[in-house]
Amino acid sequence: MTTPTNTPLWNALAAVIDPEIRKPITELDMVARADLDEDGLARVEILLTIVGCPAARAIEADVRAAAAALPGVTSVELSVGVMTREQREALTTRLRGARGKREMPFGPGTLTRVFAVTSGKGGVGKSTVTANLAAAFALRGLRVGLVDADVHGFSIPGLLGIGENAPEGALTQPTRLDDMILPPVAHGIKVISIGMFLDDPRAAVAWRGPMLHRTINQFLSDVYFGDLDVLLLDLPPGTGDIAISIGQLLPNAEVVVVTTPQPAAADVAERSGTLAQQTGQTIAGVIENMAGLAQPDGSVLHLFGTGGGALVAERLSAIAARPIPVLGSVPISVPLREGGDAGMPVVLEDPADPASLAITAAADALLKSGRSLRGVKLGLAPR
Repeated sequence: MTTPTNTPLWNALAAVIDPEIRKPITELDMVARADLDEDGLARVEILLTIVGCPAARAIEADVRAAAAALPGVTSVELSVGVMTREQREALTTRLRGARGKREMPFGPGTLTRVFAVTSGKGGVGKSTVTANLAAAFALRGLRVGLVDADVHGFSIPGLLGIGENAPEGALTQPTRLDDMILPPVAHGIKVISIGMFLDDPRAAVAWRGPMLHRTINQFLSDVYFGDLDVLLLDLPPGTGDIAISIGQLLPNAEVVVVTTPQPAAADVAERSGTLAQQTGQTIAGVIENMAGLAQPDGSVLHLFGTGGGALVAERLSAIAARPIPVLGSVPISVPLREGGDAGMPVVLEDPADPASLAITAAADALLKSGRSLRGVKLGLAPR
């Protein structure tokens, strides 16, 4: 650093947040110079993490705005450079902190609540529920990460408006910082999906077990999520390779089972909860989706029957030898479907919609359930 770090200009730049890392650029050693002369000229030099940084325009605009808003500044002269390899290595080391290189930070002992959302079969709206749960958590001011672990049937990017649904100027691709991956952020949620790495998002991913395990492990180890309050994983339906890998990598995860009211779907959904129990994970509860369609006369048309969520909860309670709650019953909702198509979660776009209220209530129930911190290392030492 060639500039003092306690000047008004420096403090103004400390309000500029890197949109990928989500930390002030002054903390990331991205400000190489910040001088203000007697004529009101602010000279600022910033160092981007990589050549072609996708966040460059946003950072430059924010730096100019922050400097120009400082009292006494009449003009801003901004120069932009790129970090050296040594500077990037120092940055990645500092970001990883005590964990060191390529260590998975969300296993046993983490302070992050980890929720694995699963279902016994496809087509029950599991991904839609997961995306909206993540948005509901972020709406409460929590730091949220989301891993699209449904490698073969990834849909989270589209549901959150990343990719084709992304607004102009939004970050839609991960950025590689040496051996660290910086995920895009949508609606305050840090998101990673295999769909972000494909040239054609409609291409089929035809991978077998070892490749699937390696991908999930890389998502959890190499992606820089920072300090999270909540990490959600959108699992593929069923009890295949990825569900088993998640059980091995994250035995501390709390599993949320999504089903429909149809008894036949409930029979299948029970199996995903059973696998979670077998791998040592905790079953957090059941969410019943597509619970009914409200009619103009106030009645409800139960297109998919009734009672499936309660039936799954009852059976899983017997397996877990403790009460498993129904966290919410989400009605069929046109705004919920439209929000998924548009990349805007209904809990943000239409918070008064019945489906939005049900998902928000489920998110609150998960947060209120809490967990024991017994045996968790808090990183504190006596002085």
